[in-house]
Amino acid sequence: MINFKQMELSQRLFDKLKTQYPEIELVSIGESPIYQDSIWVNIIMPEDEERDISMSELAAEISTDMLTDYGYDIMISPATRVA
Repeated sequence: MINFKQMELSQRLFDKLKTQYPEIELVSIGESPIYQDSIWVNIIMPEDEERDISMSELAAEISTDMLTDYGYDIMISPATRVA
């Protein structure tokens, strides 16, 4: 179960990415189905491969800072639009 702080940090991660990559969209925030104690921020990724890579690098830096500062493992995960 995601607690308030995890949800707040997950939203903060998305907001920071959205500032530099306005084309991304938040799909959901949820617990990882694979890694216990990990949170996934599921987003529609940039279509441009270079922007996708640079955004993933930025997300990794932000996520590492959050892990170091708060002890929560929060990462992005690519998602698709539901028709």
